[in-house]
Amino acid sequence: MKVLRTPDHRFKNLKDFPFEPNYTNIKDKSGVELRIHHLDEGPKDGPIVLLMHGQPVWSYLYRKIIPYLTKAGVRIIAPDLVGYGRSDKPSSIEDYTYQTQVDWMNTWIRQNDFKKITFFGQDWGGLIGLRVIADNGDRFSGAVISNTGVPLSRNMDPETHRKIKEFKASKHVPTTSEFVRAFKKPGPMAFAYWQKWSLNKKNFPAGLLVAPMFERRTRMKMKLSGIFYELGLEGISPLVSDVEKAYNAPFPNSSYKMVCRAMPSQVPTLPDDAAVEAQKKAWKFFEKFEKPFLCAFADNDPITRGMDKPFLEKCPGTKGQKHTTLKGAGHFCQETQPKEISEIIVNFMRSNGIINGSN
Repeated sequence: MKVLRTPDHRFKNLKDFPFEPNYTNIKDKSGVELRIHHLDEGPKDGPIVLLMHGQPVWSYLYRKIIPYLTKAGVRIIAPDLVGYGRSDKPSSIEDYTYQTQVDWMNTWIRQNDFKKITFFGQDWGGLIGLRVIADNGDRFSGAVISNTGVPLSRNMDPETHRKIKEFKASKHVPTTSEFVRAFKKPGPMAFAYWQKWSLNKKNFPAGLLVAPMFERRTRMKMKLSGIFYELGLEGISPLVSDVEKAYNAPFPNSSYKMVCRAMPSQVPTLPDDAAVEAQKKAWKFFEKFEKPFLCAFADNDPITRGMDKPFLEKCPGTKGQKHTTLKGAGHFCQETQPKEISEIIVNFMRSNGIINGSN
């Protein structure tokens, strides 16, 4: 396995990101060494809040939340998943699977011996982090999740299954316009368009996908920005905002973006996907998980809407918790409602005795 490492200069002078890097070297099951980055802020003896990001972002996503949480007296640990941020980046699409991401983070959390953890995860941060909880339940005190879950296709009809399989196996590569149109009708086929579009997008537009979700962009600006990305010139584009620049920082060129292309296809949406058995095992764990578990989902995220319901129905730890609907927060709620998310986490920890009321 060939491994790439983003040069440090790519992370200099990022707006509102004064945090020092911390690194852990782990060994992959194949024996290859990987360096995983994390932020470590707040009192070293404070209760730990583990903040896990998703796709295609990195720990920069939590820059607005960290000050609120450290002020409450908690220690923040915010890793970059392998392939993202300052963490090492295996250079082949085939290096990335749902299971390898879980394995890497299991090794990382055990090697650092983090304990008494309150978890917060969103997007892939939840998909991976919840599996890590299931594999290391004794290390966690509780969990808060937003816009994420442990996806498992339980009742897909055979005809939908057939259509998606045929679409994925076909030689047709969706254009960006086709992908956008498909996403206007949320559902299994729309997600299949996202998976196939991502897999075939050589210069995956990480910053351009993320920033417009919470920054205003005109249609013309989006079109011009897309041209710069298609030409591999986003680094010199005059249209790139500070936030977009930060989300582009981990990826000097397309060879660093294999994780962005790979991971959407690793979401188990079909009954015969590779991760299904591991997902079933994780659900058996959460159906017996009695530690505090809170859901705080946005009401306008078309991808994850409803993914909280299985936890509310099946996970004992959700009973009696103050579950929250984030109004208008969108997919990346850490960007749009950092104060609200921080208050939810702190109040959750206080109400469940993880920190006392004076913190």
